[in-house]
Amino acid sequence: MSRHPSVKWAQRSDKLFIIVQLPDAQDVKFKLEPEGKFFFSATSGADKTPYEIELDLLEKVNVEESKAGIGSRNIQYIVKKAENKWWSRLIKQTGKPPVFLTVDWDKWIDEDEEFTSKGGAAPPDMGDMGFDFPDMGLGGGGFGGGGFDGAVPEMDDDDENDTEDENVEEASSAEKEEVPPAASGEADTKKT
Repeated sequence: MSRHPSVKWAQRSDKLFIIVQLPDAQDVKFKLEPEGKFFFSATSGADKTPYEIELDLLEKVNVEESKAGIGSRNIQYIVKKAENKWWSRLIKQTGKPPVFLTVDWDKWIDEDEEFTSKGGAAPPDMGDMGFDFPDMGLGGGGFGGGGFDGAVPEMDDDDENDTEDENVEEASSAEKEEVPPAASGEADTKKT
């Protein structure tokens, strides 16, 4: 009876990353069909324990442009999607995914982050939506030039209570700075 190795996956709009976690894999066999059938088998360890995976991928794939690489700790597949679009999940099976299948958070990029991570084209301009962030005071020089850097613009109002509030704050901070007697070096003289 064969076992299932751990499998991690991530995606981009045009490809999938499927990483089979199997150290010292031997007799690696891999089959990928255009309809999205993914089959993997190998043995590992001194006793040549058999491992096997069969996945029904969500959509069709381009077998000719897909690649595989065998390393000492894992087997990595870059599977080219037939259509450049984001998939809602890796496999056709709905509900809870198999226990051995997890997301590879090291490779994962959200759909809206793909443009900025490639270093290529920038995401589409949002100017058509009527939002102008600098004019809204949410960054980009708005809100007194402070943006999101934590700087708060200085407000100048003539409220007479400001000086009283400042005096109260100064007095309370001075009280906090006083050193309690036990911490000033005096010995505690409790008898036991």
